[in-house]
Amino acid sequence: MDPDLIFWFGLVVKMMLTATVVVIASVAAERSGPFIGALIAALPTSAGSAYVILALEHEADFLTISAVGSLAANAAVAIFALVYAALAQRHGVALSVGAALVVWFGVISTFQLVHWTAPSALLLNAAVLAVTIPASARYRHDRLPSPAAARTRWDIPLRAAAVALVVAAVTTASHWIGSFVSGTLAVFPIVMCSFVLILQPRVGGATAAAVLAHAQVPLIGLGLGFLGIHYIAPRAGAWWALAAGLAITVAWSGALWLARRARLLRASG
Repeated sequence: MDPDLIFWFGLVVKMMLTATVVVIASVAAERSGPFIGALIAALPTSAGSAYVILALEHEADFLTISAVGSLAANAAVAIFALVYAALAQRHGVALSVGAALVVWFGVISTFQLVHWTAPSALLLNAAVLAVTIPASARYRHDRLPSPAAARTRWDIPLRAAAVALVVAAVTTASHWIGSFVSGTLAVFPIVMCSFVLILQPRVGGATAAAVLAHAQVPLIGLGLGFLGIHYIAPRAGAWWALAAGLAITVAWSGALWLARRARLLRASG
């Protein structure tokens, strides 16, 4: 397939999927609370579309190696979410997101110095999430956001357009700023960034932070999805591996939702 065609196809897919998920997640968080918004925001939208492009361009062995890097970088996303959640309590969206991204790039730069294997990347995730999950607990709450200003008919289309433009800028820039961003783009927290850029000005930093704090546990499923891709791709091929990775992530989020629902039913009964 023509590389230029693959690039533009992948760019359009990323823009559409990311914009759709961010809009759905932001509306869900406003109406149903931070937990549901977190489950949606933590889905492998941008990463999934990036892996589809990788599968079109490369053999299964390439995905096997890429999945290890994504698994390690998943730990950096957890750190990003914690830093944002802490800063958003008292600071504006620009400072909170900007500082969290600086930390993310710093962590990723450090990770680049290590030769990761699937077991070591899995241990890294276990160690990081063992810290970030309890550290985020103080920022997790289930309160619905305060009523926001009434939406206009242009509100949601403008959200989607803004997110799509961010995705296009990041994806296009990666082809000029080197292999570092290109290699980590699959797990760059573009969905989370776009999500809080939309949500925090509407409902405040505490609610936006609660969504990313709730996203810590769903990130376990995302990491397990990458681990599944790593082990399944050499045996079943790229496409079956991607399907399995997505199924693992969705199953984990579904299990979290069912567990929460059962807990709420017991509490109400």
